[in-house]
This record gives sequence, structure tokens and C-alpha cells, in this order.
Amino acid sequence: MRRADRLFQIVQLIRGRRLTTAAFLAQRLEVSERTVYRDVADLQHQGVPIEGEAGVGYRLGQGFELPPLMFSADEARALVASVRMAQVWQDPVLAQNSQVALGKILSVLPAAARAAAQSMTIYAPPVGLEPAVQVTLQTLREAAQARNKVRLQYRDAANTASERTLRPLGCFYWGRVWTLAAWCETRQGFRSFRLDRMEQLELLQSAAGRFAEEPGKSLADYLRTAAPPEAISRLQDGGT
Repeated sequence: MRRADRLFQIVQLIRGRRLTTAAFLAQRLEVSERTVYRDVADLQHQGVPIEGEAGVGYRLGQGFELPPLMFSADEARALVASVRMAQVWQDPVLAQNSQVALGKILSVLPAAARAAAQSMTIYAPPVGLEPAVQVTLQTLREAAQARNKVRLQYRDAANTASERTLRPLGCFYWGRVWTLAAWCETRQGFRSFRLDRMEQLELLQSAAGRFAEEPGKSLADYLRTAAPPEAISRLQDGGT
């Protein structure tokens, strides 16, 4: 990779994360951490508002923008394939918006790249989530984003029914199955729930139904206690 390309990638990677360590950049760019420190220092000297320091992490200051990106043919193919596969496993609103976003991307591509992307030979037949699970996924996703508690009737693997009041933290896809990571106020601990075992989901929209992030009850806390390290890395990298 040319140094100019590497500097551009450093800015892109830092811009896409809340906090980016030199170790992460070195791994992604396949260079040494010393090279990363030198490159970041050069970018800062050139006026790029990268905040932070070696050994702590970096983030990009507000107000800094790069010119619009142009995708290569292979990158456009990857976007098309990803959207096609994701659409059958998303909730209806996300599926529709992902298609709209893809259309906007394709519309600004050069003709050759657009034709290559649209001829992508990877397809996802519409045999994904059941409609009821799609609706549940949308409700939980929006509740987690708005920090609204939910109440549900749940039936576990042993077919035992229970009623729970939850703080929804995040939805996780495991290949044909979605789960909700939540702080269970009924059990006073983190729990995971399969969406296809949920019954009578109710969104608590009153003032008492809102929750604020608290130490020990957040998604980051859940990941530290219940998820593998790679899941934490993917979350910090912008993934769900």
C-alpha cells in the first residue's frame, strides 16, 4: 500500500470509530505500531484534527470532512451482496432503507462499476425471518435506540413461561436466529432472549418506561461479561 493510501485509510478508520488504538490500526493496515504513530503525527502536522495520543487511542475532531468516496467495482459488488443477504434477515424498515441507500450509492458510480455491481451473482431467496419476528426485531431495535423498557411474555427452551421487564441493549444475529441482549429488571442481571420465543411484547413508552445508561447495566458491560472479545471489537468498530 502506498503511504498516501495508508494515510487516507488511517483517517477513514479513526473517523468510523469512537476511539481507535494504534494496535488496531497496525493490525488493519499490516504495519508496525511505530509506523502508525509516525503517520498519525504527520497527519496532525498537516492539520487533520486527530485527538488523542500514543498508548491511549485516537479520535477525529468534529467538523472534519473528506471528499465523497468513490467505490471500486469490487467494493460495489460487496455492497450489493451484503444488502441482498441482509434484507431477508432485517426488520422491514431497515430492509427498505438499506435498499434505498444502495440505490443512492449505485446512482453515483461510473457506468462500468454500476453494471458490475448489478450483475453480482450472489442472491438471498426470501426465506428469512417470519413476519412476526421481523416486527419484534423492529420494535426491540427501536426500543434499544430510544432507551425504552419493554415488557414481554417469554417461553424458554424448556417451554417454561415467564414475564419480564427488560432494558433492551442490542440485537444479535446468529444465523437464522436473532437474540436480544438485555438487562432484566425482573432477575436483576444480564440475560439473552431469542426473538422467536417472545410473546406479547409491549413497549413501555411512559416516562417510567425510559431508562438511562447506568454503570454495570450497559451494552458495553454486557459484552465484557457475556460476549467473546471479538464481539467487543466489532461493536467498537461500528458493528451491532
